[in-house]
Amino acid sequence: MLQGYSSPFSATVVERLQAAGAVIAGKANLDEFGMGSVHGAVTQPGPEPDIQRTVGGSSGGSALAVATDQCFAALGTDTGGSVRLPAAWTGTVGFKPSYGMVSRWGVVAYANSLDTVGVIASNVASARNVYNIVKGHDSRDPTSISIQSRARIKSPIQARDQRRHIQPLRIGIPNECFINELHPSIQKSWMIAVQYLNNQGHSLLSVSLPTTRAALSAYYVLAPAEASSNLAKYDGVRYGNKAPPSSTTANDQEAARRQGDDVLFSRTRGQNFGAEVRRRILLGSYTLSSTAINNYFIRAQKVRRMVQNDFNNAFALSNPLLPSNKKEKERKGVMGAESEVDVIITPTATRPAPLLSELRSEEADMSSPARRYSDDVYTVPASLAGLPAISVPVPLFEGEKERRDGPSVGVQIIGQYGDDELVLSVAEELETLVEKTDGR
Repeated sequence: MLQGYSSPFSATVVERLQAAGAVIAGKANLDEFGMGSVHGAVTQPGPEPDIQRTVGGSSGGSALAVATDQCFAALGTDTGGSVRLPAAWTGTVGFKPSYGMVSRWGVVAYANSLDTVGVIASNVASARNVYNIVKGHDSRDPTSISIQSRARIKSPIQARDQRRHIQPLRIGIPNECFINELHPSIQKSWMIAVQYLNNQGHSLLSVSLPTTRAALSAYYVLAPAEASSNLAKYDGVRYGNKAPPSSTTANDQEAARRQGDDVLFSRTRGQNFGAEVRRRILLGSYTLSSTAINNYFIRAQKVRRMVQNDFNNAFALSNPLLPSNKKEKERKGVMGAESEVDVIITPTATRPAPLLSELRSEEADMSSPARRYSDDVYTVPASLAGLPAISVPVPLFEGEKERRDGPSVGVQIIGQYGDDELVLSVAEELETLVEKTDGR
């Protein structure tokens, strides 16, 4: 659809990186509009030279560029896990900041209320450096958090940090993450990661996020709905390449007219959008239709609010975007109730990076989209709630033994809205687990 197109201006995040002295090396392979690959498979090198695995998406090219030391760090847009999932499957760090902390100006929109510019890097320190450069208010982006709101968000976090800088953290383990689809080796690596933090003096608490079971379903109603609206402008007139007529003879043109194939925007969108994009446009258009909007879109929005409430109930820190509530402050107390946590740790993906042969088999299966969509089951809840989340690589364990020649796996750290720095700090502490197992 946009083949040969060159943007007339740079995104805010690119401008800020260049102003800080960064060299923009180029653009990486990514899924079409963040939905489905059209540039061929992105494979990753590793300890299994004869086995080709996917790197995930949509920011798979960015993750691979970092994993193969082609760049210091890379950017990607995380809508439902598009930065964190490729990071987990390539052994890199993938950070999604709180929604609105980084400008979206200049980013091609998939789902406006979910899209977040994230950072992929080889380590947490590099991800933090890039994040500190690109974050900040941008008046050109209507979803950018204002300077006043940023100050209001910092205030309770700074007060908490001053009170508890020497106290251990309370780490939440969601009950709902123990699902049948979770690969045993991923679960083992996840448990070893949280036990490592427990050995460092932090406490582990079981938390319940009941509505997260419905988060994936809600996401695949809301995101396609917003995408169908955002992609309406690609019609071959305002934006996008025009599709040539399918036939030239008068009889063929008359037949195309009767079938509706002579309409420019219909022909252009049918030929120039990939299969996955067309699928999500159709799904989104249907859920926004007058006959379906109440049963699908409105209900999905209610589920989204319930997911946010689940997280707010689990975290000791109050959500700074919500109105001040005296009763809630009394309930949480000065340091938070004993049952409330500072961060939540989950797996990033349900399985190690799939083999390309597996993906091709899934593509041949009519039920394959649902299987691929389920890879986002752990990353989507934080996206719906707009929370900061980071994927950190951890050793892969099979049984009680570490497997050094296997695929990469990652665990995800989620924090309360605006608590990005704490998420990065916990990620740095967990990063030492990999260093110890590598013998560094």
